[in-house]
Amino acid sequence: MKRVLLIILFMLFLFPIPSFAENEKDVKAAFIRDGNLWTFINNKEKQITQTGKVFGQPKWSRDGQWLLYQNEAPAERPDKEFQHEIWAYHVQTGEKKKIFYDGNVPSWSPKKNVIAFNQERTLDISDFTRFYNISNGVDGYTWLPDGSGFLLSSAGTLRPDGWTSAILFTKKVGDNYKDVVLFGGVDHFFTLPKEIGTKKDNKIIAVYADDFNYSPSRKWISFIVSPTASWSMDSNMLCVISSEGKNFKVLDELILHVGKPKWAPSQDTLAYIAGGGRIVLGFKNKDLKVEEMPASTKYTPENFVDLDFDWITDNGIVSSRAKEAEWSKQPLPSLYFIDVKSNNQQKITEPPRGYGDYNPLYVKSIEKIVWFRGTSFSDSNRDLWKSNTNGIGAKRWIKNVDTIEFYEGG
Repeated sequence: MKRVLLIILFMLFLFPIPSFAENEKDVKAAFIRDGNLWTFINNKEKQITQTGKVFGQPKWSRDGQWLLYQNEAPAERPDKEFQHEIWAYHVQTGEKKKIFYDGNVPSWSPKKNVIAFNQERTLDISDFTRFYNISNGVDGYTWLPDGSGFLLSSAGTLRPDGWTSAILFTKKVGDNYKDVVLFGGVDHFFTLPKEIGTKKDNKIIAVYADDFNYSPSRKWISFIVSPTASWSMDSNMLCVISSEGKNFKVLDELILHVGKPKWAPSQDTLAYIAGGGRIVLGFKNKDLKVEEMPASTKYTPENFVDLDFDWITDNGIVSSRAKEAEWSKQPLPSLYFIDVKSNNQQKITEPPRGYGDYNPLYVKSIEKIVWFRGTSFSDSNRDLWKSNTNGIGAKRWIKNVDTIEFYEGG
């Protein structure tokens, strides 16, 4: 009996089971259900909008007081059918404030409650009282980590001699946005080569650059380079560049709708799902890789595909994985835990027949993983499930969720 007890204690030491105790009242989330914005606070759901036209991903302000969301509405201009309104919702007071009548990719400053957004290639800032034009010719952008300005991209153009390539710039802005000059005031950061790729016979024209993300140390920036819109459905290139605008490197080919690249929580280690070819042509050639500068490691077994993932720790990843199959067969994935140091991998969920587990996410505030359980990759009526990080204690948490964003503190 003592020997059995010692073995159990030894196993618990190696593979500790997270406590089931959790303080769910600390959970603060926003989600979209049937085209409306909802909050999930103190374990209670609250519907915020009634339009049925909210889309995209809601975003929390740094202090957790405001939610940023977009709503599709009939266009005010006669040359457009729809417009994308940008709204902010104050959680405590219930105030809803329209930030702009038609804009895209809105984002909060990392330092204060001001919003940047793109309106027909003009980058604007709103401080809730008015908006300010910051820069023209902008196709992609991200805030600098200290909130002092932006990293910008301007797309290539088609000329008689072919496409030019995307160019990256930085632009600093002070606290007085009305003093920012619209034209100029930028510093050249990097000009992409006209063609980039990982192999001689696998190259794309570098027309667009977007999805910028700084590494934890702020020494590296990951971003995705895309060719023309139709071509980008099949092939894009994941790239990194140092924060000084040097040491540019093409890491791998990927597509835009399978698992966005993510840096580890506190190390300059980048995980992503490599492989070209649009997903409707088959669940094939989608491999989870980790790039620990400067080398990469593949973790997806042969004849399997990884569809999405999230970091749990600097050494642990949870991934949604299925067997390779044609689009018509719709393979149903399960969740796997991967130790990136030892490459020890373990299946941690067993969805019932006819269901798959998609889009895993680690919620730090409760030390749980959550995911969507649905009947297919494109299922629009999925439930949010949660469990401990080893899959134990799995249960349905919120019904019928399109997308969800947890507030994890500023």
